[in-house]
Formats: sequence, structure tokens, C-alpha cells
Amino acid sequence: MSQPIPAPVVERNDDRHRYEILVDGKRAGLTAYRDHEAQRVFFHTEIDDAYAGQGLAAQLVEYALSDVRALGKRIVPVCPYVAKFLKKHDEFTDITDPVTPEVLGWLEGELGSRNPSA
Repeated sequence: MSQPIPAPVVERNDDRHRYEILVDGKRAGLTAYRDHEAQRVFFHTEIDDAYAGQGLAAQLVEYALSDVRALGKRIVPVCPYVAKFLKKHDEFTDITDPVTPEVLGWLEGELGSRNPSA
């Protein structure tokens, strides 16, 4: 008889500016953000190859966006995956702001030379 696979757990890691999804205690992926005033700007989401195809990215992002709502912040989807998720989940439309050149410029300054949409 095989052991049941533990349910993934999502945690917010404020020190590292990201939400992490853990499977059996191991980090399987993350979605990274920076806070700009009342906005939480999401700029990168990744799932480790070993965990691909399990729906973890959707679970991770849904948790993160729900947390943003609970915190009273707004979402700015610079990350292509977060933007794609939002197109299918209109329950977050009321707290989503557009990606603007101003936000992109601010994010680039926050991240240095990293590509904000990578």
C-alpha cells in the first residue's frame, strides 16, 4: 500500500519577496513580487521541472492573489503566467491594475539589470 502524497503547501516569504509552494517540505516553485505602494507587482513565476504538469503554478498563484486581496493590496501582473491566470480568473479583476511604463520602470530600478518579465 503506497503512502498518500502530501498536499502542496503555499507560504508567503516576505524576506525574499515571494510565495513558495512546497511539496513534501521541498520547494517546488515560487512566484516573486515587489510591493509598490498599495500594489503587489508580480514579475516571475517558476515551477521546478520535477513538479511540472501537476497544476502547482495555478495553486501557487491563486493562493498568492487571494493573499493580496486579504492584505488589501492590488495586483499588477508583469509576470506572463500571472497575467494568463488572471484572464481565466475574473474574480480578481476588481483588484488588478494594468502594467504601465511607470510600473515597469520602477520595477527595473528595484531589480537592477534583471528582466522584470523573465
